[in-house]
Amino acid sequence: MSNQPYEGRYEGYDPYQQQPPQQKSRREQERQPQQQPEWQQHTQQWEGQTWETQAQTPVSSSDTAYLPPQGYQPYGEPQGYGGVVGEPLPPEAPAGPWTPAHAPAAHDAPGTDGPADPSRPGGTIPESASGAAAAYGPATVVGNTRVTDAQRARAEGRSPIIEPGMQPAALTAVLALLLSGAAALGEFALVVPLVMLQAVTAAGWFRLNGMWPARQGIALAFAGALTADVALLAAGRENAPAAILGTLGVWVLLTLVLQLRSHADPDTRMYGLMATVVSAALSIIAAGHLAAEPDAVTVGAAAVAVAILARALPLPTAASVVVALLAAAGAGIAVGGMTDLGTQGAFLGLGAGACALIGHRVASYDYPSRFVHFTAGVALPLAAAAPAVYLLGRALG
Repeated sequence: MSNQPYEGRYEGYDPYQQQPPQQKSRREQERQPQQQPEWQQHTQQWEGQTWETQAQTPVSSSDTAYLPPQGYQPYGEPQGYGGVVGEPLPPEAPAGPWTPAHAPAAHDAPGTDGPADPSRPGGTIPESASGAAAAYGPATVVGNTRVTDAQRARAEGRSPIIEPGMQPAALTAVLALLLSGAAALGEFALVVPLVMLQAVTAAGWFRLNGMWPARQGIALAFAGALTADVALLAAGRENAPAAILGTLGVWVLLTLVLQLRSHADPDTRMYGLMATVVSAALSIIAAGHLAAEPDAVTVGAAAVAVAILARALPLPTAASVVVALLAAAGAGIAVGGMTDLGTQGAFLGLGAGACALIGHRVASYDYPSRFVHFTAGVALPLAAAAPAVYLLGRALG
């Protein structure tokens, strides 16, 4: 092999050359592979695919001869921990349990207007946001549960009365109008909206008391309401008090027996007993619409619809109650003129409207949730108005 890679291109002076190179035959030159320049023989080249988008010139071995070894800092610069090269690391201190007192304080970044925040493009938190962020507690591993509107209102010390609003009032009005129109058609037509009312009443009372899903209690109360409806249809309006009170007594006894067989603690059994008895009582008493005279149901349900809509108006509480009662009396006069009650419908409308407002108030108590508003807030006004419709209808008829 020749040591002159540039042979044939130019002839330079070589002091170590003793004799001219021997001529090789043409066959030997063909057998010998083509020689590469010396800088290509001693340089490692990368031929794979890379992410580089610009061509890089090869680096010769002479350029890298004076680079410092990897993993050491050149020229005796101090290490990151402040020691000397070759000196072992200091022993680590034992880590103690984390407490909020050990949390690092937020320092302002130099040249910025607030504490550093790597999640923001500018790297800082505005002054308005930094004050609000200080109100949050330390980070937790399990996370924080969602705070409901009722819990927030209770924590802020606000009033436990949260009224349902316009949407539940609109649903109450629709259900009341269905009762009013079905009463004019007959008993069996009235059963359909009445069963809907009793189902929502049974579920709404349990939800109002914070007991959910409570499937067994809801089913038991709803079964009592259906039993009262069947008893009324079988016994007739003349025997309505006996049918309603007899069904209520049987269901109270049945609920007591079931609670005695429960294996829960005494406080839980007593709480469940009271909730089930009241839910069943309200659902069964709602059957008073089926026991009342058709004209009384038509006038009373219409008055309830108007009173609840007026109560949902954005007015002060006292003014809203007065407006709702006046609207109920006016609806009683208007609808009573279409029936045999005439102007006496004002008293029926006023009584039904007052009982409906009581049910509306009950559904608004103790920080109710939105689901409570759409169950108890819809059904309780009509269920509470059923005794007034039955008694005033019999008195005025």
